[in-house]
Amino acid sequence: MRGAVALAAAGAALAAAAGCSASADAAGSGSASPSAPSSSPAESAKPAETSASPSRKKPAEKPESESSPAGAATATAEPTPEGPEVLMAEGDESEQVRELQARLRAEGVFDRGPTAYYGPVTAAAVSAFQKDRGLPRTGETDVVTWERLLARTDEPTRNELYPPTSQTMEEPDPRCTEGRVLCVSKRSDTLRWMKDGEVLAAMDVRFGSQYTPTREGVFEVFLKSRHHVSTLYDTPMPYAMFFSGGQAVHYSADFAANGYAGASHGCVNVRDEAKIADLFGDVRVGDKVVVYS
Repeated sequence: MRGAVALAAAGAALAAAAGCSASADAAGSGSASPSAPSSSPAESAKPAETSASPSRKKPAEKPESESSPAGAATATAEPTPEGPEVLMAEGDESEQVRELQARLRAEGVFDRGPTAYYGPVTAAAVSAFQKDRGLPRTGETDVVTWERLLARTDEPTRNELYPPTSQTMEEPDPRCTEGRVLCVSKRSDTLRWMKDGEVLAAMDVRFGSQYTPTREGVFEVFLKSRHHVSTLYDTPMPYAMFFSGGQAVHYSADFAANGYAGASHGCVNVRDEAKIADLFGDVRVGDKVVVYS
């Protein structure tokens, strides 16, 4: 017991002296250098005005008052071949669009969480899938495209339709599957809170820049500080859970505002305050932290 108290006291002193910043600019970097590719916001904003795709519009009918000039031969219009029925296109919003996005993500052509809104990013993903399958690249989901996609993908799970993070999570590191673990993946920019292999919560995270990298390895939470402020950078680090020197998992208002356009000074930044508040209440001093890439 005395050893644990001494360890916590030593850890607190070390964390207070070397707290990392939640700032967008990493120390010595001059400008932010993200540790992971920038991620664009999910395509959730609907345009002010939506219109049907041109291929779905009904051609304007010729006014009955117009007639062919006198003496002119009456031309018979050739029928225009119709393509496959279009099921979904830009401007559509439905649960079927959500399923489409989840299946496109499984095919590796859609790189964000399903939003149920068919915007330009979804159209580009459909076009990429059509190119791969030798179909006309319309960007619209017609019957043929949909049937090909159904044949190549499994029915999406609820987590695939409503993912807990904006990133695609890989299988957790084997070191995360036993006990109480903060499982932090640089590969997918995610943190999973796990107990005996079960994922109880997941959230997006970002890391330090190349100048102040987040350390990798197996650690333990040695100090929790709900209202921590970095003494090095004079920046708030709410819900800080220190695991290696001055490096901690904590909420970052900068990450919430600017996303992956910035980086920390080595800490693991979380941008969902509600999620990390719940996590902070559940995590105990002594719980394992695994950081891997």
